[in-house]
Amino acid sequence: MKLLEDKIITDGKIGEGDVLKVDGFLNHCMDVAFLSKLGEEFYRLYKDCGVTKILTIEASGIGIACLTAQYFNVPMVFAKKTKTVNIFSDVYTSRVESFTHKRVYDIIVSKEYLRPEDRVLIIDDFLAQGSALQGLISLVNDAGAEVVGAGIVIEKAFQPGGDLIRKGMGVRVESLARIAHMSCKDGITFVD
Repeated sequence: MKLLEDKIITDGKIGEGDVLKVDGFLNHCMDVAFLSKLGEEFYRLYKDCGVTKILTIEASGIGIACLTAQYFNVPMVFAKKTKTVNIFSDVYTSRVESFTHKRVYDIIVSKEYLRPEDRVLIIDDFLAQGSALQGLISLVNDAGAEVVGAGIVIEKAFQPGGDLIRKGMGVRVESLARIAHMSCKDGITFVD
Protein backbone atom coordinates (compact mmCIF):
# COMPACT_ATOMS: atom_id res chain seq x y z
CA MET A 1 0.00 0.00 0.00
CA LYS A 2 1.82 3.04 -1.31
CA LEU A 3 0.08 5.41 1.11
CA LEU A 4 1.46 3.47 4.08
CA GLU A 5 4.94 3.06 2.58
CA ASP A 6 5.15 6.81 2.04
CA LYS A 7 4.04 7.45 5.63
CA ILE A 8 6.69 5.04 6.95
CA ILE A 9 9.40 6.82 4.93
CA THR A 10 8.35 10.33 6.03
CA ASP A 11 7.33 9.68 9.65
CA GLY A 12 9.10 6.44 10.64
CA LYS A 13 12.47 6.24 12.37
CA ILE A 14 14.88 3.33 12.44
CA GLY A 15 16.55 2.49 15.73
CA GLU A 16 19.25 0.05 16.79
CA GLY A 17 18.39 -3.63 16.54
CA ASP A 18 15.99 -3.40 13.59
CA VAL A 19 13.43 -1.39 15.53
CA LEU A 20 11.11 0.69 13.39
CA LYS A 21 9.53 3.52 15.33
CA VAL A 22 6.14 4.45 13.88
CA ASP A 23 4.51 5.45 17.13
CA GLY A 24 3.81 8.97 15.85
CA PHE A 25 0.94 7.64 13.70
CA LEU A 26 0.35 3.93 14.37
CA ASN A 27 0.72 2.67 17.89
CA HIS A 28 1.24 5.43 20.46
CA CYS A 29 -0.06 8.68 18.99
CA MET A 30 -2.62 7.41 16.49
CA ASP A 31 -3.56 9.20 13.28
CA VAL A 32 -7.16 7.99 13.33
CA ALA A 33 -8.08 9.18 9.82
CA PHE A 34 -4.99 7.44 8.42
CA LEU A 35 -5.64 4.25 10.41
CA SER A 36 -9.21 4.26 9.13
CA LYS A 37 -7.84 4.05 5.57
CA LEU A 38 -5.78 1.02 6.62
CA GLY A 39 -8.88 -0.57 8.16
CA GLU A 40 -10.75 0.03 4.92
CA GLU A 41 -7.96 -1.73 3.01
CA PHE A 42 -8.16 -4.76 5.31
CA TYR A 43 -11.90 -4.80 4.64
CA ARG A 44 -11.29 -4.74 0.89
CA LEU A 45 -8.88 -7.68 1.22
CA TYR A 46 -11.06 -9.85 3.47
CA LYS A 47 -14.66 -8.69 2.87
CA ASP A 48 -15.68 -11.97 1.20
CA CYS A 49 -14.40 -14.22 4.01
CA GLY A 50 -17.44 -14.13 6.30
CA VAL A 51 -15.56 -12.48 9.18
CA THR A 52 -17.52 -12.51 12.46
CA LYS A 53 -14.79 -11.29 14.84
CA ILE A 54 -11.61 -9.24 14.71
CA LEU A 55 -8.89 -10.40 17.13
CA THR A 56 -5.73 -8.60 18.20
CA ILE A 57 -3.34 -8.44 21.15
CA GLU A 58 -3.00 -5.60 23.62
CA ALA A 59 -1.95 -2.93 23.35
CA SER A 60 -0.51 -1.77 20.02
CA GLY A 61 -2.97 -3.63 17.80
CA ILE A 62 -6.12 -2.31 19.45
CA GLY A 63 -6.42 0.96 17.52
CA ILE A 64 -6.10 -0.51 14.04
CA ALA A 65 -8.25 -3.52 15.00
CA CYS A 66 -11.08 -1.24 16.20
CA LEU A 67 -11.06 0.77 13.00
CA THR A 68 -10.99 -2.42 10.93
CA ALA A 69 -13.89 -3.93 12.89
CA GLN A 70 -15.93 -0.84 12.10
CA TYR A 71 -15.79 -1.67 8.37
CA PHE A 72 -16.79 -5.30 8.96
CA ASN A 73 -19.47 -4.27 11.47
CA VAL A 74 -18.31 -7.03 13.85
CA PRO A 75 -16.95 -7.04 17.41
CA MET A 76 -13.25 -6.62 18.11
CA VAL A 77 -11.70 -8.76 20.84
CA PHE A 78 -8.22 -8.29 22.19
CA ALA A 79 -6.06 -10.84 23.97
CA LYS A 80 -5.01 -9.52 27.37
CA LYS A 81 -1.51 -9.96 28.72
CA THR A 82 -2.74 -10.40 32.29
CA LYS A 83 -5.88 -11.85 33.80
CA THR A 84 -7.78 -9.14 35.61
CA VAL A 85 -10.37 -9.47 38.37
CA ASN A 86 -13.19 -8.52 36.01
CA ILE A 87 -12.72 -11.68 33.91
CA PHE A 88 -15.11 -14.10 35.61
CA SER A 89 -15.19 -16.88 33.04
CA ASP A 90 -12.80 -19.49 31.77
CA VAL A 91 -10.16 -18.31 29.34
CA TYR A 92 -8.12 -19.55 26.42
CA THR A 93 -4.40 -19.08 27.07
CA SER A 94 -1.30 -18.99 24.90
CA ARG A 95 2.33 -17.93 25.41
CA VAL A 96 3.84 -15.10 23.36
CA GLU A 97 7.38 -13.74 23.31
CA SER A 98 7.52 -9.99 22.76
CA PHE A 99 10.41 -8.79 20.60
CA THR A 100 9.85 -5.19 21.67
CA HIS A 101 9.45 -5.82 25.39
CA LYS A 102 11.98 -8.67 25.59
CA ARG A 103 9.72 -10.87 27.71
CA VAL A 104 7.24 -13.74 27.51
CA TYR A 105 3.54 -13.17 28.19
CA ASP A 106 0.65 -15.51 28.81
CA ILE A 107 -2.12 -14.00 26.70
CA ILE A 108 -5.77 -14.71 27.41
CA VAL A 109 -9.18 -14.33 25.85
CA SER A 110 -12.39 -15.08 27.73
CA LYS A 111 -14.19 -18.11 26.32
CA GLU A 112 -17.40 -16.09 26.16
CA TYR A 113 -15.91 -13.82 23.44
CA LEU A 114 -14.35 -16.43 21.15
CA ARG A 115 -16.78 -19.14 20.05
CA PRO A 116 -16.51 -22.22 17.80
CA GLU A 117 -18.81 -20.63 15.19
CA ASP A 118 -16.56 -17.56 14.79
CA ARG A 119 -14.64 -16.77 11.62
CA VAL A 120 -11.75 -14.69 12.90
CA LEU A 121 -9.61 -12.09 11.18
CA ILE A 122 -6.48 -11.35 13.21
CA ILE A 123 -5.19 -7.78 12.95
CA ASP A 124 -1.86 -6.53 14.28
CA ASP A 125 0.49 -3.62 13.78
CA PHE A 126 3.71 -5.61 13.16
CA LEU A 127 4.84 -9.04 12.02
CA ALA A 128 8.51 -9.87 12.59
CA GLN A 129 9.31 -13.15 14.37
CA GLY A 130 5.68 -14.29 14.35
CA SER A 131 5.28 -15.10 18.04
CA ALA A 132 2.25 -12.84 18.67
CA LEU A 133 0.49 -14.11 15.57
CA GLN A 134 1.20 -17.74 16.49
CA GLY A 135 -0.23 -17.11 19.96
CA LEU A 136 -3.38 -15.52 18.56
CA ILE A 137 -3.85 -18.35 16.06
CA SER A 138 -3.48 -20.82 18.94
CA LEU A 139 -6.27 -19.06 20.87
CA VAL A 140 -8.60 -19.26 17.86
CA ASN A 141 -7.77 -22.93 17.31
CA ASP A 142 -8.36 -23.70 21.00
CA ALA A 143 -11.80 -22.11 20.69
CA GLY A 144 -12.60 -24.36 17.72
CA ALA A 145 -13.10 -21.23 15.60
CA GLU A 146 -11.64 -20.60 12.15
CA VAL A 147 -8.82 -18.19 11.29
CA VAL A 148 -9.76 -16.65 7.94
CA GLY A 149 -6.51 -14.70 7.79
CA ALA A 150 -4.24 -12.12 9.34
CA GLY A 151 -4.04 -8.46 8.41
CA ILE A 152 -0.72 -6.90 9.29
CA VAL A 153 0.08 -3.22 8.96
CA ILE A 154 3.89 -3.60 8.68
CA GLU A 155 5.75 -6.84 8.05
CA LYS A 156 9.50 -7.11 8.43
CA ALA A 157 9.82 -9.54 5.53
CA PHE A 158 13.54 -10.01 6.25
CA GLN A 159 12.58 -11.77 9.50
CA PRO A 160 11.04 -15.29 9.59
CA GLY A 161 7.53 -14.57 10.91
CA GLY A 162 5.75 -14.15 7.59
CA ASP A 163 7.05 -17.39 6.11
CA LEU A 164 6.41 -19.22 9.37
CA ILE A 165 2.74 -18.22 9.40
CA ARG A 166 2.08 -18.46 5.63
CA LYS A 167 4.00 -21.62 4.80
CA GLY A 168 4.40 -23.31 8.18
CA MET A 169 0.85 -22.76 9.44
CA GLY A 170 -1.01 -22.28 6.14
CA VAL A 171 -2.65 -19.01 7.19
CA ARG A 172 -3.36 -16.26 4.67
CA VAL A 173 -1.39 -13.16 5.67
CA GLU A 174 -1.95 -9.80 3.98
CA SER A 175 0.57 -7.14 4.98
CA LEU A 176 -0.04 -3.56 3.87
CA ALA A 177 3.69 -2.76 3.84
CA ARG A 178 6.43 -5.40 3.58
CA ILE A 179 9.92 -4.23 4.44
CA ALA A 180 12.68 -6.06 2.58
CA HIS A 181 15.56 -4.27 4.31
CA MET A 182 16.10 -1.45 6.74
CA SER A 183 19.07 0.14 8.43
CA CYS A 184 19.97 3.49 9.92
CA LYS A 185 22.54 3.94 7.16
CA ASP A 186 20.56 2.80 4.09
CA GLY A 187 16.98 3.56 5.12
CA ILE A 188 14.06 1.33 4.16
CA THR A 189 13.48 -0.83 1.09
CA PHE A 190 10.06 -2.39 0.51
CA VAL A 191 9.21 -5.73 -1.11
CA ASP A 192 7.88 -5.09 -4.63
